Amino acid sequence: MRLQILILILSSSLTAPALAQVNSLPSQPHLLVKGQAERVVQPDRFTVNLSLQRVDLSPEQARTLAQVDAEKVLRAFKANGALPDTIEASTLSIQPQYTYDQNRQIFKGTQVTRALSATFADLAKVRAFLAATQTSENLMITGVSAEFSGEAALRAQLKHEAAEQSRDSSRGLAKAYGARIVGLYTISDVAPAFAYGVQAGTWPGESGRSFPPPPPAPMVDIAEPRPADMYRVAESLEAGNLKIVENVYAVFLIAE
Repeated sequence: MRLQILILILSSSLTAPALAQVNSLPSQPHLLVKGQAERVVQPDRFTVNLSLQRVDLSPEQARTLAQVDAEKVLRAFKANGALPDTIEASTLSIQPQYTYDQNRQIFKGTQVTRALSATFADLAKVRAFLAATQTSENLMITGVSAEFSGEAALRAQLKHEAAEQSRDSSRGLAKAYGARIVGLYTISDVAPAFAYGVQAGTWPGESGRSFPPPPPAPMVDIAEPRPADMYRVAESLEAGNLKIVENVYAVFLIAE
């Protein structure tokens, strides 16, 4: 866990225009504190997304072929251990398909598309599913993403830790400046944008550097297919770590 603390003491002698920009800041002396807590965790849920499409001059034939493809994928999901309550298949989307030849629009047929997805509890099952999946211009894997199943509970814990650390640090810092905390004015997990230049994503760290927002969940790395696998998805998968971050922003009223 890393705690980033930014302390700003604002005098009550702000001018009227400045006060108009401060929004929720109090007019009396106060202490603004940011607390940050984070964890690095191993992902334990892996979601595979696929897209299928069929084009045919006969709408019924296109629909039938798309349905056959979807049933194969759904069977492969179940056969390779996808979590049952995560298997999803969108409704059919039907629209005309055209090609263009020398700026002339040519009707190609009726295009039927459908999106499918499922989540697996470990990479071994994802590899088994990918090994059993035949991809083509009609069936494509659009992504494999990683998640942490305990993220909601962990975020609640991190938020509590960040609040505790910011509260303890504010007491110590107020004492170091010969002041005392007389009350809590506001507390939020949303970064403020205040008149004196502190905005979301620009809070400096201990060394004066600015820390960017936490990165999104990493995509699972799928190796490049070998020549013999040009129409199959390669089985090599590696999952990175996930960094989960929670911030707390508190404004404490102070007095000498």
